[in-house]
Amino acid sequence: MQFSDEFLAKWEHIIGDVQATEVPLECIKKIIIRLAKKKQRTINLNTLRRQGLDIEQIETVISHTLQQLGDTVHDMDFVVDIGAVAEIVQPETDRLLEKLK
Repeated sequence: MQFSDEFLAKWEHIIGDVQATEVPLECIKKIIIRLAKKKQRTINLNTLRRQGLDIEQIETVISHTLQQLGDTVHDMDFVVDIGAVAEIVQPETDRLLEKLK
């Protein structure tokens, strides 16, 4: 499903306050892992999906990477795939709003 920039901007606003721990992996584009000495490592979940990995395999990659990096991990940022969130939530929203008519 293709969404306009305006539509995606609205969804960015809606999910802006959602905690990363509440976002399913299906809705995360990539994870940026901040390391010591201002270095970082990125796990691109979209790339892993295109390579055919399922959610369990992606979880394994993430766990293995974090285990390897160990104490060098200082912080992590999650880049949310706004399109994926909208694609999951919008049909349900439309259904609920239709009932209000």
